[in-house]
Amino acid sequence: SSFSHQSTYIQSFTMFTLTLLSLLTATTMALAPASKVTVFGGTGYVGSQVCERLVQKGYQVTGVSRRGTNPRPNTILDQVNWVVGDATNPQNVQAAVQDADAVVHAMGLLFDVESGLQGFNTIVSGSKSIPSEASTYDNITRKTAMNILDALEQQAKNPLNMLQGKSGKLPMAFVSCAESGWPNVQYGDFVEDNLAPAWLKKYLVAKRAVEDRMMTSTAIRPVIVRPSLIWSWDKLDVLPIIPVFNLANAVGVPFVDKTVRVETLADAIVAGLEQDEVYGVQRFQAMEELAGV
Repeated sequence: SSFSHQSTYIQSFTMFTLTLLSLLTATTMALAPASKVTVFGGTGYVGSQVCERLVQKGYQVTGVSRRGTNPRPNTILDQVNWVVGDATNPQNVQAAVQDADAVVHAMGLLFDVESGLQGFNTIVSGSKSIPSEASTYDNITRKTAMNILDALEQQAKNPLNMLQGKSGKLPMAFVSCAESGWPNVQYGDFVEDNLAPAWLKKYLVAKRAVEDRMMTSTAIRPVIVRPSLIWSWDKLDVLPIIPVFNLANAVGVPFVDKTVRVETLADAIVAGLEQDEVYGVQRFQAMEELAGV
């Protein structure tokens, strides 16, 4: 009868659809050239280096920041799509990640407005950024990352993304810090509880909140880089301290990690996005390996 034929057709189509969806959801999202990558904090010290490498590798890059302007005009960064955006605004974030195949969170500041030391950011910040009145660790680090994760998790539930082949876990890189791992190293807890200043404790609360959320999210493949001091030969403010950190690490001080060059960090982030097996926390040894140092 026509009813039985129709029923068989519906069953066959349903099975085909379910099989297709299961094949799609079984894969992780491997990045390929022409993939789209959104970099939050793209004009910053680390973010601009990441953007540069992504463009060199043929990715379509969108750089999101408060300024939204190319930090180095007349360079390869001219090929980045620079967007003015406030990552504390969920709508801005949703628009920025809508078509992304990977996301990088490279926003941050060492001294927030509550630390009383915000003026030093013009010295220690590689991009010479000046914090606004709303620039707290909670806003700039935690809230922005949570907005990104909310948007990506919402997208992951969209059936249309499955049909478009975007059903795998989207790679998301986050620039954390070596000190986030203090509870996992000898004497780390003692240093944090007894020696760390109040501003650093708040800084770590924000970083760890993001790490924890990333590690439990079902929508992303987390790539969490934990550099200690980040440097380059043109960043004169930190150069005198670099040998001290590196020597302390070399002689076995457990709560001091070797410093990381910004070029190495950027290379490691891009490799982490590209390689499906990279998952979770990456300390300096893993970053150097990813970067081929």
